[in-house]
Amino acid sequence: MRRDGILGDNVSSEESMRLRKKTKINKTWVKRREKWLVLLGVVLHAVYMLSIFDIYFKSPIVHGMDPVKPRFSPPAKRLVLLVADGLRADKFYEPDEEGNYRAPFLRSVIKERGRWGVSHARPPTESRPGHVSIIAGFYEDPSAVTKGWKANPVEFDSVFNRSRHTFSYGSPDIVPIFCGALPHSTWKTYPHEFEDFATDASFLDEWSFDQFQSLLNNSKEDQNLEHLLKQDNIAIFLHLLGCDSNGHAHRPFSSIYLNNVKVVDSIAERVYNLMEGHFKDNRTAYIFTADHGMSDKGSHGDGHPSNTDTPLVAWGAGVKTPRPSSSNHSDCGFRFVDEHSHDTPTPNEWGLDGIERVDVNQADISPLMSTLLGQSCPVNSVGSLPLDYIDFNEAEEVEAVLANTKQILNQFLRKSYVKQSHSLIFKTFKPLANYSAMLDKIEELISTKDYHSAMELSENLRKLALEGLHYFQTYDWMMLMTVVILGYIGWIFYLVIHVLQSYTSLPGQIMYREEACQVDKKMGKVYILGSLLMGAFSIILLVERSPPLYHAYTAMTVFLWTQILSQYQFLNALLRSFQKEKFDYFVKLLAYGIVSLIILEFLVHSFTERKLYTWCFLIVGSVAPLYLYHAIPWKSWIPGFVCVSCWSLSIFTLMPAEIPDNTFLVVVSGAMIILIGLAARWLELCYGENKFWQNIINPELTKPQLPMLFPLQAVLVGLSSVMLSLSTSHRTQKQELLVFHQLTNWSVAGFSMILPLFSAPCLLSRLTSIFLGFAPAFLLLSIGYEALFYAALGLVLVAWVLFENTIFNLSKARRYSVSSNSVVKEVPTENGNRSLELSDARIALIFMVLFNVAFFGTGNFASIASFEISSVYRFITVFSPFLMAALLIFKLFIPFMLVICAFSAITKLIRVPRLGLYFLVILFSDIMTIHFFFLVRNTGSWMEIGNSISHFGIMSAQVVFVLLLFALTNIYTKDIQIKSAASLSRKSV
Repeated sequence: MRRDGILGDNVSSEESMRLRKKTKINKTWVKRREKWLVLLGVVLHAVYMLSIFDIYFKSPIVHGMDPVKPRFSPPAKRLVLLVADGLRADKFYEPDEEGNYRAPFLRSVIKERGRWGVSHARPPTESRPGHVSIIAGFYEDPSAVTKGWKANPVEFDSVFNRSRHTFSYGSPDIVPIFCGALPHSTWKTYPHEFEDFATDASFLDEWSFDQFQSLLNNSKEDQNLEHLLKQDNIAIFLHLLGCDSNGHAHRPFSSIYLNNVKVVDSIAERVYNLMEGHFKDNRTAYIFTADHGMSDKGSHGDGHPSNTDTPLVAWGAGVKTPRPSSSNHSDCGFRFVDEHSHDTPTPNEWGLDGIERVDVNQADISPLMSTLLGQSCPVNSVGSLPLDYIDFNEAEEVEAVLANTKQILNQFLRKSYVKQSHSLIFKTFKPLANYSAMLDKIEELISTKDYHSAMELSENLRKLALEGLHYFQTYDWMMLMTVVILGYIGWIFYLVIHVLQSYTSLPGQIMYREEACQVDKKMGKVYILGSLLMGAFSIILLVERSPPLYHAYTAMTVFLWTQILSQYQFLNALLRSFQKEKFDYFVKLLAYGIVSLIILEFLVHSFTERKLYTWCFLIVGSVAPLYLYHAIPWKSWIPGFVCVSCWSLSIFTLMPAEIPDNTFLVVVSGAMIILIGLAARWLELCYGENKFWQNIINPELTKPQLPMLFPLQAVLVGLSSVMLSLSTSHRTQKQELLVFHQLTNWSVAGFSMILPLFSAPCLLSRLTSIFLGFAPAFLLLSIGYEALFYAALGLVLVAWVLFENTIFNLSKARRYSVSSNSVVKEVPTENGNRSLELSDARIALIFMVLFNVAFFGTGNFASIASFEISSVYRFITVFSPFLMAALLIFKLFIPFMLVICAFSAITKLIRVPRLGLYFLVILFSDIMTIHFFFLVRNTGSWMEIGNSISHFGIMSAQVVFVLLLFALTNIYTKDIQIKSAASLSRKSV
């Protein structure tokens, strides 16, 4: 009979002796190699994890461009920008329940003297990126992730920078971004304490208006201030935070939020009347808009229309008057940054069907304001001037668009110059290779007054310049992604080689057959070639002035492939061994590969769709019992138990990630945990002498070191349920948690986790004790259904152990049933472990599924915020962020500990090396890491961006995370004993 080793073959007695000698000789070498292999894995994943910041999160901002001076007269001397933070377009335009519109003044502006539309924001729809988009003209700088999205890490230009003077009043979170370091500015913010969600925040808007009104009043007595206000190119910015604060606190459909819309409309009217009464020159332009909207839940950040659609109203000097609406759109195929089409219909309830609506991208507001003031566009702006808002003649329109185009083109040219000056081989952006000729042609058309052709050519050049900016923003992507992916693939290949050489019978068979026992002298040439290649790459990167991490990426990749090629002797022998295999062997190998990839892809998608696990366990709960029913030659309750346990776990990934409070469920879970422990104890008493159970239950090893251990653990689980109920009742009654209760909770949780160390060393006894030992801590940290999840996960882990024990016993029975001539000679190592087989990949894959279920069974581990902080209140009530976070993380780790304990027990049960399976787990994890590498996002809401990074980071960190948990759980599982391991090996021989 043949064994399928990972790439199996038959082993003769003579070969067995040779393999034993080789195993003893190489044992020290393997241990030493594995230490540096783990170290290499840690360094590799740390370095490659940083690569996403060089690829996806590099700042698009460049410096060194000269501003483009416009060649037209400014239509306005001053501009007032009113930003109603968090104001939704629909709540602004639609009427209230009585049919009255909430913004009567601005509606009169739309109908009589201004232009209107919807400004489309690009996710993340947050306050800072929204204001940067409006005032500076570019979208969220992805490199801001390095500062936690709190500030922009790179200095940038803005409309305020280009003004003669800026007056700004509003939130301390927004105004300083633009005026904090601006010498020609006058600004003031209210204290952070004013932002109280428990009050009506519309008073913040009134505060901003009062400051502006005081400014104008003071100018009547301050001649210098009056003189400054009457200069040209003056910007006035009022940040109105009320809608945002009220939306968060009371939701956007609340009366407080909707009343705040009336407040900002009133402020707009009063600002207009003050300005017109003060200056009396009709040279003031007004822009009213919002940075983002607000979802029905009172949040914002993603790309939902309620967050991306914001109102835009412009009027005053240089702004066109209303025009009747037209259904003809010359650019109906155009889409805005939020993917909304240009032809989005205006809702009938807005009552504005008869007036032309002009939608813009949010970044287009910046060049609009610059054009109205006659200033140069911000040098970092990527906005396109919306001509339908500007009251220019044809010649001035062309000049305005050309200035906008040249400003974007200058960014492209600067990026092109920087990249070309640092590149040995430079690939230009071909569509703009003749940009100077295009500019000359535009100037020629303007001189001949062919303004229509000049406009078309200018707009086309602007479009190409924007495409060119994206081209250079992603210029290094292909090179970096290729290097990193080759590095991951090299690491995976290297792990495969290590597993084959260290944990299978394959190397001994191959070397015996090939009689290649000496290291080939040509191996040195491989290392020399690798060193030369690494040196060549380093020189190229130095010449191109590449960042230091670029050197690390390439060096790591070259090093890995050098190590792989240094094993060419083994690989060559492996290839020749493959050529001797039969066709059905390759079919089997291919089938294992395809099934493994399907499972890994399933795990990747489960990170964003927890409900997939429901289908997974429903299917496994049907298929696995059927297999066991037909495979077990006697009647058994095991198939039914596997079915029930899998189906019970499938329920939890259908439940909401936000766990509702339900103390009764937690108490019931405590009772269920005790019942599960009793069932395990009953199995030990009833099936101890059964040969099928001899590896799980050994009567000789079922006596614990501590008398009455099981009753003590059951009492502690019950006591934790009682203390949970008492602690929760005190909190719900708003009573202080007694010190005695806190000490009792800490004592029960801590003491119970020590007790498993004194349990019997037989497999089922130890696993049951571990399950009961962590239960009190988990119960005390639970608030609802997650306590039931703990019990269900324990049942599934027992089902996994029984499944593997069944397969092990059935395969052993098949081996004993064949004739002595075809019996396979096991080649155990010194610790009694056998070589890995291809079918053992099943264990690593099941482990990964259960490990990920522990991740997402009761929430989203990628976001700690998805877990309820109130679960720590039974241990601590005084705010202590570090201790609370530590308790919360510990709670999340308990299910992982159970899974790894079961995994370690199974490796002992079927006598396979645990480290070998660990390397298989890391191998599979890195296949998933490659997929997540391509799923990293630098656009979308901060939650979407953050989750994509955390998913990639979680998989990258598993090489360390799983190993640390292995080391921690080894305290509990190291002395688990399996009956007659050595004698069974002798019997098989």
